[in-house]
Amino acid sequence: MYTLKKSLGQHFLRDENVCRKIVQALQQYPFQRLLEVGPGGGALTKHLLEIADIDFKAVELDEEKVQYLLQTFPAIEGKIIHQSFLETPIPFQEPFTLVGNFPYNISTQILFRVLEWKDQVEAVLGMFQKEVAQRVAAREGNKVYGVMSVLVQAFFTVEYLFDVKESSFNPPPKVMSGVIRLLPRKDIPAMKGEREFFLLVKTAFNQRRKTLRNAVRGLFEPAVLQDKLFDKRAEQLSVNDFAALTFKMR
Repeated sequence: MYTLKKSLGQHFLRDENVCRKIVQALQQYPFQRLLEVGPGGGALTKHLLEIADIDFKAVELDEEKVQYLLQTFPAIEGKIIHQSFLETPIPFQEPFTLVGNFPYNISTQILFRVLEWKDQVEAVLGMFQKEVAQRVAAREGNKVYGVMSVLVQAFFTVEYLFDVKESSFNPPPKVMSGVIRLLPRKDIPAMKGEREFFLLVKTAFNQRRKTLRNAVRGLFEPAVLQDKLFDKRAEQLSVNDFAALTFKMR
């Protein structure tokens, strides 16, 4: 068998019903290329390998898990990328779908990587710590709405699909999990540039309790800051509000 490594945030899915629900949700949107992140013990992998006529790859950092997967699922031979997902070059030259029970200790970095690859990512079906999943899906006005909510929702529509109980994993994590789906937006809001957009959003939420006027003062001319919109706090602005504001930045 294999050992579980806390240092890698390993909590392996063992509930077959949850595995089937994830695979079923994944197949609601057709794809030809699929990347699984962190296959671990192969709970999802064994189902993904059965999907016909697709180009499948899996990224796994842990050498022990790589060997376990190769021994347990011979069909995965030649399909494993033995590397950290955060250091892996884009795995396909054409559009692809991403799936995984994502390691909770790097979930935010995974989402930033998805944003880097957004021009080629046609869908993401992922399990996160419930708090992270809720944050990504949150709308303006929600107390958990923040940087990841805005940055992800600017480029993807986010759908919260279902909760996953702690008992579905080995070992059980201390928190509940949530599965979300990301699909590329067809109506990406107009913005001055992605660099300006990311800077504005991160700066605004860095001091989220302050009014926008105080939080982003250095990014705008004093005359622009007189607009009543700047009386609001970051969590009150929609994704479109942030995008529109980038045109007024210095």
